[in-house]
Amino acid sequence: MSGLDWPQDERLLTGLRDSEDAAVVRFPAGKALVQTLDFFTPIVNDPYRFGQIAAANSLSDVYAMGGEPYTAMNIICFPARKLPKTALTEILRGGLSKVVEAGAVMAGGHSVEDNEVKYGLSVTGVVDPGRFASNRGLAPGDALILTKALGTGVLATAIKTGAGDPAALEELLWASASRLSRAGGRAIADLSLRGATDVTGFGLAGHVLEMARASGMAVDLDLAGLPALGPALDLIRSGKVPVVGKNNRNFCSNAVAIARDADPARVDLAFDPQTSGGLVLAAPQDKIEAVRAMLTQAGDLAAIVGRVTGPHEGGRGHGTVRLLA
Repeated sequence: MSGLDWPQDERLLTGLRDSEDAAVVRFPAGKALVQTLDFFTPIVNDPYRFGQIAAANSLSDVYAMGGEPYTAMNIICFPARKLPKTALTEILRGGLSKVVEAGAVMAGGHSVEDNEVKYGLSVTGVVDPGRFASNRGLAPGDALILTKALGTGVLATAIKTGAGDPAALEELLWASASRLSRAGGRAIADLSLRGATDVTGFGLAGHVLEMARASGMAVDLDLAGLPALGPALDLIRSGKVPVVGKNNRNFCSNAVAIARDADPARVDLAFDPQTSGGLVLAAPQDKIEAVRAMLTQAGDLAAIVGRVTGPHEGGRGHGTVRLLA
């Protein structure tokens, strides 16, 4: 597309300018594939920033397994008869900036005309087949460390409804959601962490429940220790709770126990759907400080938000989460 400077990379054996329908890419020996795909509608008004957020969100799934993004392909739906093509260029330019920042190769993509803008990436990453993290990697005594503050769903809802200062809220949302989770991915790989996930649409509580079930564990989350993004808690208290957050809470109600004296706003924060949220890293006791040091040195959050209390009596496929006040 005109206006985009596609970078050249020796890993890519076919050219983006040659109208190929597929890409041929060199693959490093001794590595395993991590493959993921994600795309969604805009949550901010600026098309360049939306492209960055959507790309960072797609890349996050690779980092959550301790992998490194290797190639990426654009997925975009665009109303070409309603919006200027400059907006399309800016979305793609924003996505490309994050792919380049991640050290990956933009290898092509696909576009269709649609009534609504949607954008994301199909990402292929590489990982050491003996050193990766997954939902099933929780162990008794692990501390759960969160790498980004919560509340992007609340902020996005406030922006759409014109609550507060939309420009300031969009700045906060963009700064958090466009940040790559590279440091968390490195911590997984370098410290051989076995349990991790990224926090997206199901919210912190929902994704931790997925980990608990996959691992057959019981987990406690500390509501008082949950970090909120900017004015997220105040916005929740004023009624800016996304419908998806309420749905998350209802869906998890049979397996997530909430303390009677819990702050209702912090409960809603725990279920708030995140866009390009942080990683949850499960760190054994002897690795907690090393994980936190790696994260803080990179400028990431390193908040201990919970712990694995022990095995669930039902074993793998069963798990529970308690939200403690």
